Amino acid sequence: MKAMILAAGRGERLRPLTDATPKPLLEIQGQPLIVRHLQRLHATGFTDIVINVSWLADKIKNYLGDGSRYGVRIRYSEEVDGPLETGGGILNALPLLGENPFLVVSSDIHTDFPFRTLQSSLKYGDLAHLVMVENPPHHPQGDFHLSAAGRLRADGTPRLTYSGIGVHHPAFFKGCSPGKFPMLPWWQEAMRSGRVSGQLYSGLWKDVGRIEALRGVT
Repeated sequence: MKAMILAAGRGERLRPLTDATPKPLLEIQGQPLIVRHLQRLHATGFTDIVINVSWLADKIKNYLGDGSRYGVRIRYSEEVDGPLETGGGILNALPLLGENPFLVVSSDIHTDFPFRTLQSSLKYGDLAHLVMVENPPHHPQGDFHLSAAGRLRADGTPRLTYSGIGVHHPAFFKGCSPGKFPMLPWWQEAMRSGRVSGQLYSGLWKDVGRIEALRGVT
C-alpha cells in the first residue's frame, strides 16, 4: 500500500513560524514533523510515499530529497497555483497513488498510531476508512458518529474527531473535478451510502497545527 502525506498547506494557524518555514518542517523534540512520519511509515512497512507540496515547496523537496536516507521512495505532487485543500490535493496526486487503496496522513499531527494495521482496513465495497479520536478541547463538537458496527455517519451522537489518518480507495474520487475542494462533502455523501468505516484510536495523538499545541510537545 502506498502512503500520502499532506504537506501543501500554508499553516495559517502556525504563523509567524510558517512564514519562512513550511509547516511540515517545524520541529518536535528537535525533529521535523514530516520526518517523524516518514520514519514511522518506514518502520511499519510503507516505503512508497507521495507528498503534496505547495507553500515553500522547494524547501520541503530539498530537505527530504528522494527519501532514500529514510528508507523510502518519495514522489512529489506539486500544487503550483496554491494549495488545493485536502480533496483537491489527493485528486491531483492520484496518478502517483495508483489504482489500489492508499493511506493518507496529515503532516500536522503527532501520533504513535500503528499504520501497519490499516493495510487491510477497507472492506469490500467501502470507499474509505477513517481513524477517529476523542474530541480535543479545540474541537469539542467532533466530526462524525461511529456506530457500534464500525460505520461512520455524518449525523448522530456521540461524535468523534477525524484524526487526519485514513485509507481511501481511488474510486472515492470518481466524479470529482480537478481544482480546490475539501473532503467533507464527499465523506458525507459516501457515509450516506454506507461506504465509510472507522475506528477509534485511544493512543498518543495530538493536533499540532496550532502554535500552543506545537509548543506543548516540543
